[in-house]
Formats: sequence, C-alpha cells, structure tokens
Amino acid sequence: MLTGNQSKNTGALERGSGMSAGKEQARARAETLRRELQRHDYLYHVLDAPEITDAEYDRLLVELQQLEKEYPELVTPDSPTQRVGGRLREGFATVRHTVPMLSLSNAFGEQDLREFDRRVRSGLGEETYEYIVELKIDGLAVSLVYRDGILVRGATRGDGEYGEDITHNLKTVKSIPLRLLEPGVNLEVRGEVYMSKESFVELNRVREEHGETIFANPRNAAAGSLRQLDPSVTARRNLSIFVYGAGSVELPGEKAPTTHMETLALFDRLGLRVNTHHQLCRDIEEVISYCRLWTEKKAELPYTIDGLVIKVNSLAQQAALGATMKSPRWATAFKFPAEEAETTVRDIIVSVGRTGAVTPTAVLEPVTVAGSTISRASLHNEDIIREKDVRIGDRVIIHKAGDVIPEVVRVLAEQRTGSEKMFTMPATCPVCGAEVIRQTGEAAYRCTGASCPAQLLEGLIHFASRGAMDIAGMGPAVVTQLVNAGLVRNVADIYRLTGEQLLELERFADKSAENLVQAIRDSKERPLYRLLYALGIRHVGERASRILAEHFGDLRRIMEAGADELTAIPEIGPKIAESVVNFMRQEQNRALIERLTDLGLNVTMDNQTGPDSPDAPLAGQTFVLTGTLPTLKRDEAKELIENQGGKVVSSVSKNTGYVVAGENPGSKYDKAVKLGITIIGEKELLKMLNV
Repeated sequence: MLTGNQSKNTGALERGSGMSAGKEQARARAETLRRELQRHDYLYHVLDAPEITDAEYDRLLVELQQLEKEYPELVTPDSPTQRVGGRLREGFATVRHTVPMLSLSNAFGEQDLREFDRRVRSGLGEETYEYIVELKIDGLAVSLVYRDGILVRGATRGDGEYGEDITHNLKTVKSIPLRLLEPGVNLEVRGEVYMSKESFVELNRVREEHGETIFANPRNAAAGSLRQLDPSVTARRNLSIFVYGAGSVELPGEKAPTTHMETLALFDRLGLRVNTHHQLCRDIEEVISYCRLWTEKKAELPYTIDGLVIKVNSLAQQAALGATMKSPRWATAFKFPAEEAETTVRDIIVSVGRTGAVTPTAVLEPVTVAGSTISRASLHNEDIIREKDVRIGDRVIIHKAGDVIPEVVRVLAEQRTGSEKMFTMPATCPVCGAEVIRQTGEAAYRCTGASCPAQLLEGLIHFASRGAMDIAGMGPAVVTQLVNAGLVRNVADIYRLTGEQLLELERFADKSAENLVQAIRDSKERPLYRLLYALGIRHVGERASRILAEHFGDLRRIMEAGADELTAIPEIGPKIAESVVNFMRQEQNRALIERLTDLGLNVTMDNQTGPDSPDAPLAGQTFVLTGTLPTLKRDEAKELIENQGGKVVSSVSKNTGYVVAGENPGSKYDKAVKLGITIIGEKELLKMLNV
C-alpha cells in the first residue's frame, strides 16, 4: 500500500496536473506516473505482491492517460498506457499466441459506457447492433489450444503476443477438459482461471498458520498457483475456469459461429465451462441496468468479479470495428467502484491457530462494506501492523480484499488525538501460557507449547498419521471424537485409552475398539525418528528427524543439545536448530517427553536401521515421481522412499531405477518409456515399502 506521505504527495501532484502549469510540468508528472505504474505492474504481474489496490492503480493510470491525451508528444513506447499485459516470468517456456490477447479499455461509470456506445455507433454507421454483457471474473487470463479436440497447449496472456507455457499446470484444473466432447475441432479459446472465495480463505489460513506470505486477493492466489514450477502444487489449489472468447475456430463440416452468443453456445456444446450469467442487451441503457444489477449483487457470488465486460454481439461487426494496438474497439470493461469505509480500531487481540501461529486481529467499530457488516479485520502479523502503523484507537480505512477478507487499507494518521495506543505481541500464549517466539526469517509468532489446547486437534492428527506414529484407525474423525469427549488432552493420553472408553464413542464396537487399542500399543515400537517427527517440532520433517535420531541415538540427548551442537550436524541448519532448542526448553514439552518415556515409547536408536544403512529396504534404488498419485502427496511419497533408504531425483536418466507415475504424468513418463525404465504406480510403490 502507499504510505501516508506517498498518498499526500500523489494527491498534490494530481491537483497540480489538473492545472494549466505548462508542458514541462506535465512531462515531469508523466514520467513520475510511468515509473510508479511500471513498478506496480512488476509487483503485481511478476512477483504477485501488489502494494496498492486496483482502485488506486486505476486512478494513476487514468491520470497518465489524460496527460498523454492532452500532450500526445509525451507518449513513449514503454508507457503503461501502450502495454497490453504483464512481463514474462522466468522458469517457463515462451509461446506465441495464434491471435494476440488484447486487454480491454475501462469504463469507470455510466457516462464512460455511453461514450463507448457513441464510438461503436459512429464506427458502425447506420447498422443496428446489440451487446452481450458478461461477468468480469477476477482471475488470470489464459489461452487454451485444442487440436483435433485434444488440449495441446495452455499459456498465460504474458505481454499479449507471447505468453508463458503452463500446459502442465492448466491440466491440473479439473474444469478444463483434456478432450472436447466433439472430435476434429481445432480451437484456441480464452478463459479466466480463478479461485473461489472459500478456497482463497482456506489457502490463506493454512499459509498464515505456516508463517508463509498470504495472498492479497483470489486473483493473486490463482496467478501464484498457475505459476508454480511444480504442477502438484497447482493441483492442490482448487482452481477453476470460465471460458469467454475465441482466438480461432475450425469446425469440421459446419460454419463457425457468427455471434458471440453463438460462440458461448458452441463452447458449452464442446464441454468447455461457460459462465451462465450473461445477457443480451438491445441498447446501452439495458447494458447500464445490467451493470447496476451486478454492482449490487456481486457479493452473492461464490467467486469474485471486478466488473462486467460489454461486447458487440456480431462477430462481423467486431471485425469491422477492429482494434487499436492495445485493445478492441468493440468491447470495454465496466469496473466496479471501490468499496471502502472509515471506522475505528477499538482493540487489537490475538488468536492461536492450529499450528501455533499467533495472529493479531483488529476489533473494529462495526461498519458496512460490500453489503456486509464488518467488525473485525485480520492484521496478519506484527510486520504489517508496524508497516501500516496501526494503533488502538486509530481511525482507519477498510475494504474487503477480493470482496472476501476485511482488510485495513490505511490509517488516517491526521485524525489522531494522542490517545491512541501502540500494540505489542504477547510474550506468552494467551491459551496455554507457553512462550511465544518468532523464529528468524518468519513473519509469524508461534506458541511453543506442544500441549496447547488451540493446537491440540491438529497435533494429535499429525501424531497418529502414517508418516509419524502410524496408529491405524486413528484418523481425523476419531481424533475429533476423542477430543470432544475429553478423553485426550495431549498425545500421552492416547496411550492411556481403554477399550471401555472407546466403546462409549459413536461407531465403536468391540472389534474396532480392540483393534485401535492394539494399534496404539503397536505404535510404542516405532523407531525414535518417527516419535521425534510425530512431536511436530517446527521445521523438523521426517528427514531431519532421522538425521537427529541417528546422530544422538537418544531423545534425552536431543533434549539437552544446544544450537551450536545441532548446527554442527550436516544438513541441520540454524532454523532447524533454533526450532529444536526452543521446543525442548519448554517445561510442558519436556514433561510430555518424560510421560511418553514412562509409557514405554521407544526413545533410543537401539536396533534401528537408518536410511543410510546398506541394510535399508530401498538402499541403492533411485526413484522419479511424476503425475498426481491417488492418495499420496508428492512430498509424502518422497519421504516414505527416503525413509527406507531410497533416493528421489527430479529427472529421468538411464540410471533411474523406477518411475512412479500417477494421473497426467507428462514428459517424464514418455522419457521413461523411451529409456526402458520400470514404471510403477502408487500401489506397487506401497507394496515395495511394505506399507
């Protein structure tokens, strides 16, 4: 976001540019605007890390457009007003679009819409025409190429002429058909990949609890997801698509559509996903009425829209109207006005998430924004509070990020009275009293208590999971029952459960209760590294757990190890060392480990075989993972293989032992076939792992 001083300076310059102060002043202002807009383009399109809202960006762009209109000689080739899209990102191949993907001109109000209609009427002369109006989905524009009805390529808009080849990522979006419903069709379609409001909120919740940077809005979440170099990450992001236009259409044995409405019907017939909210309008006044309708109704949608797109319906008339270098003359985008409100920060409180993340929240004087009453807004972390200088008692401007998450946009520092109070993060957890720490390189503060009630459910599920203590029959549903019944308050309580207690729970019979008690008893024999991993120490995954277990040989020695001793171990860096030391110095964690020892769990490496041992089951075997496996995530499969001595590499070569292939395996599968490498599925892998 712009700082207070930046906002004031911008306002002053805006007022200056509106005056007849001469060409030199206009030239200087235009250069300033170009630099600022180019910086925001880079932050938004390349880094997916915007600093200002869409409304603030649009105001800057409109000001530059007005200056360049008044002084045409100020227009430069690199001006943001001359550019179609964002810069390309490194890491993906560059492809050329069959037909350039132009951006749309913007209409910010009803008068702009009527001016657009005047230009269309002037361009078509005496011809009658009609418009089709569609929702403007707030996502990432992509191009999909089908040859003989098969998806062969998917790309981002890029700079309009060239885009990034993200075919493998787009194939993970389940609403994109890999094969059209009719054969023989050659088609390039344009669509918008987006993330639903619900998925966006859940993704940010998980990222925030893991100390990762959150996405500003669903559009940036969708863009960031499609630009992952690992398609498995994209697949987990729950993306979808609406197709809205065609670059080229070749239909065997029939004529191509003659109107945009017919084009949408064709897409629907071919199995492409089309948004059903579109309307044919006879004149611009009907268009304006439809825009008014969705300005009021947009919050009801399960996804975000930032306006509506108005197009001349006839494709022949579209061709007659043509396009400028950057946008078509037959279409425009109506942009919704920014919805913001002013309110007061009554208090700043903290909550503890399931992974221990301590998150500050602003308690607000209730105010209506985007059709709903807002009384709280997440401040995410201490850095954001300091950056925005939010204090208790401040008057602030808030809006809904992507019409979803209430957010403090800026503080109205000029309205301060001197009674406002600075906020500091608590030193101890408000739930359990354990120390709250912020590790180097992380934005989030975390509770270090292993038995913190706020973290209990997630911690128990992790403890019992297959990669940890592997307690068969103790999945999330059973853990939830145990917690709700008050039978388990920390992981040690698992080992005190009796069959009689389990029989009191829903869906437990004699045999299932007996099986679970036996599975709990069997888990006591799991090797030390599994117990260490099950404790859920921040940054200590299965690999680090095994390294620590093999080096020290005894959990009690790990409890007493210092940071220097830990970082002296190969592959154990300062972040892991700091996390282990912080965990082990907490009295409640030390007490928990003593209880687990007394209950008979394995806390030493006696008679345990490490992954580096020549006796490990998969010692000397090299694996490549490709495609989406039925049940295992990519990192889970990797850790299972490495835990039994195998090695996982990223590319197929003649030295590869096995390729583990899931759905949509891609080029690694093809190379394995060519080289004669053994290809197995998840079922065969689990059999090799004896899991």
